[in-house]
Amino acid sequence: MSETIPSPGRRRLLVLLPLIAFLALAALFYGRLFSGDPSRVPSALIGRPAPALDLPPLDGLARDGAAVPGLTSAGLTGEVTVLNVFASWCVPCRDEHPFLVALSKMPGFRLVGLNYKDDAENARRFLGRFGNPYAAVGVDANGRTAIDWGVYGVPETFVIGRDGRIAYKFIGPLDERGLTEKLLPEIQKVMAAPAPAPVASPAPGAAAGG
Repeated sequence: MSETIPSPGRRRLLVLLPLIAFLALAALFYGRLFSGDPSRVPSALIGRPAPALDLPPLDGLARDGAAVPGLTSAGLTGEVTVLNVFASWCVPCRDEHPFLVALSKMPGFRLVGLNYKDDAENARRFLGRFGNPYAAVGVDANGRTAIDWGVYGVPETFVIGRDGRIAYKFIGPLDERGLTEKLLPEIQKVMAAPAPAPVASPAPGAAAGG
């Protein structure tokens, strides 16, 4: 009894089956990961100390007659901080900016900006035109800090607790719903959390190991 030889079309299908299965699984994975609300994309940094910050200020930027400082890790502890990643070339950043201006007028936390891969003059012009809601602006000229913070794209917004840990991350531009239903409740939750206990200092005159 002779063996049945698959036709050329059938052989081609058999060869392609593993690739088709892989592409189907990949499409399912990415579809579930990125479908719906982009702010649901998980971040490995939630609950962890914020990555180190040592960014220079945006030269020539002033607020209320005083120079706006840059961003440092020391500025992320002691009070609740909301950090917004923005750029003048980012169209969605323009769309969300009025909501950041409104956010900056609310008490109980500090709003700061991370200026991502931007031209300094363009960034100053952007904030001069639309208003500067930031108490501090750090310049991430090469994007290295944004990588450390796990930034997917611009804009993004982080909520950092008094203990310097990242409590929440909102991906994409803020709109009225995102602000009132997502970001503000998370900010209020962090503000309501008890302040971290101070680190006890050794008693005066105590000898080490005594």
